[in-house]
Amino acid sequence: MRILIANVQVPFVRGGAELHAEGLRQALEKHGHKAELIKLPFKWYPADVLPDQMLAMRLFDLSTFHGHDIDRLICLKFPAYLLRHERKVAWILHQHRDAYDMWDTGTGALNWHHRGREIRDLIRHADRNCFTEECKAVYANSRNVARRLQHYNDISIPHLYHPPSRAEEFRCEENEPYLLFPSRLSEIKRQHLAIEAMAHVRSAGKLVLVGEPDSETYKERLESLVEEHGIQDRVEFRGFVDEQEKLSLYGNCRAVIFPPVDEDYGYVTLEAMLSSKPVITCPDSGGVMEFVEDGRSGIVSAPEASELGHAFERMLAEPLTAVEMGREGFEIYRASDISWDRVVDTLTS
Repeated sequence: MRILIANVQVPFVRGGAELHAEGLRQALEKHGHKAELIKLPFKWYPADVLPDQMLAMRLFDLSTFHGHDIDRLICLKFPAYLLRHERKVAWILHQHRDAYDMWDTGTGALNWHHRGREIRDLIRHADRNCFTEECKAVYANSRNVARRLQHYNDISIPHLYHPPSRAEEFRCEENEPYLLFPSRLSEIKRQHLAIEAMAHVRSAGKLVLVGEPDSETYKERLESLVEEHGIQDRVEFRGFVDEQEKLSLYGNCRAVIFPPVDEDYGYVTLEAMLSSKPVITCPDSGGVMEFVEDGRSGIVSAPEASELGHAFERMLAEPLTAVEMGREGFEIYRASDISWDRVVDTLTS
């Protein structure tokens, strides 16, 4: 089959969604399909541009190129899934959350815009029409994303898990006394909560933060928190690391910290499990909770500094417990049938 994968990308920003799209392309080609990835630039601010971006997607006709019919279009993110094709499949990474759960919590940009409600309703209407009238099939990349679609659009769809990039290269090596938090520095990922929790830890060990900041303002806030709590020798900012260093950091840490707010899926969780490391998270962390079993493959803590600090303390003070939880996490991953083979079979059937 000739298959186009459509995704949107903020120029110069590369994260899980970009790895997801490239992983799908490689998997399709491995299975004998001809696959191309289309990256469409996306800008969500000011909110007035969103209707224009949606219209731009509707103006593309992707049915034929260079004399060849396109057998299937697989769309991943808003507003790319608004592209036109008679054999379109949506595999939703996430909708435009400003129009959904973030609208409800008052944390989205649309809440403060004078046309916010109008644009919110436009997005919700377009999404529902796309998924019910245009797509031949619709899948979510996690139960959490499927739950949102059910809640806000009254549409029930199955979830389809996929492995993280370079899944076969993750490994368990040593059990060193540091807690790894590998994610871009962002308020929604809650590195500030992890730093505040570290101030409650008495056992020897470090919190290692890996990732670049969404904004310099947030990074400065994190650095101020470290200084305020006097834990400069216990918190390390690694910034960007290459793939080999990332694999090493996973393989040698005591546990992985990942307490984001309502995460869609969360590669960090799967990467930790593949490295046989327990995950410390929170009950409101969304897709992370689909894999972490409290007391078995990690610790689920209330999103409060003192409670999270107790979880940090336990992992640093009980290395054998961390090893056992990590092994359990690896077994849970193995039993979950997470593979690109299953993804390709589903999306091309």
